Amino acid sequence: MSLVRERRHQEPLTLSIPPPLYIRIAGVPSPPSFSLSSSSASPDSSSPVETLNDLEKLTVLGRGTGGTVYKTRHRRTKTLYALKLLRSNDLNATAVETDILKRIESSFIVKCYAVFVNSSYLCYVMELMEKGSLHEALLARQGFPEPVISSLAYRVLQGLRYLQEMRIVHGDIKPSNLLINEKGEVKIADFGASRIVAGGDDYGSSGTCAYMSPERVDPEKWGFGKVGFAGDVWSLGVVVLECYLGRYPLTKPGDKPDWAALICAICCNEEVEIPASCSPEFRDFVGKCLEKDWRKRVTVEELLLHSFVINRL
Repeated sequence: MSLVRERRHQEPLTLSIPPPLYIRIAGVPSPPSFSLSSSSASPDSSSPVETLNDLEKLTVLGRGTGGTVYKTRHRRTKTLYALKLLRSNDLNATAVETDILKRIESSFIVKCYAVFVNSSYLCYVMELMEKGSLHEALLARQGFPEPVISSLAYRVLQGLRYLQEMRIVHGDIKPSNLLINEKGEVKIADFGASRIVAGGDDYGSSGTCAYMSPERVDPEKWGFGKVGFAGDVWSLGVVVLECYLGRYPLTKPGDKPDWAALICAICCNEEVEIPASCSPEFRDFVGKCLEKDWRKRVTVEELLLHSFVINRL
């Protein structure tokens, strides 16, 4: 039975979403003055991407306040990659993310093949996740059935277990940081709010408030969780419930989750409301993740043994 369950959870999460609107970027200038030979760091020494000139820009996958993500193709091998280009105003901060990406190697985490940096820009050559983010999938589907959510939760938990073994706190688990490849497999991405635990209870202020745990939002009330791993479990609980509801779950439908409303929902309300239509296994899983007291919150290892994850047919 255990072998059957193991094989079942290796099956991909199949999510169908509309293709993104690709924008041709022919003629857009490349970042200036990259020192490609001296300023690159490759987490994977076997990567064929030795310089940014190896890559041909094809389309824009997304834009944000911090930079742009391109779909690119290796000129020689024709392999497709995502190129994340950031303006680097704080190289000390981005150095932590780069160090983490150089350390990790897991099938549950989006792979980084190379990093290029100069005084103004930081470029990550990443595994291309063709189906975009879980956030985009939720906008298209407005919720998923429990078996799909179970498979998603399993993959995120496997990624979190790997990170914890590496003593890494992700710090920003949310739908837009969970990406989907062409096989329908969900992987953890974006380590901009992450940190390597070296001892003590240093939380840091980076991350997305809506998915932060009570002890991160109000440490004076809830105390500091040991090294912060419990915060990633809370964030996963919010994501899982959001996947069921098709909307952000800690505020009422239609409410704008402003700062005051989020603080109240995360720290003040007695418990998070879980729909009665959910299965008992789902309710118990989410309830254990969204335990406000981090001392009582379930661990990643315990969740991997939960019936919601292991008993899906």
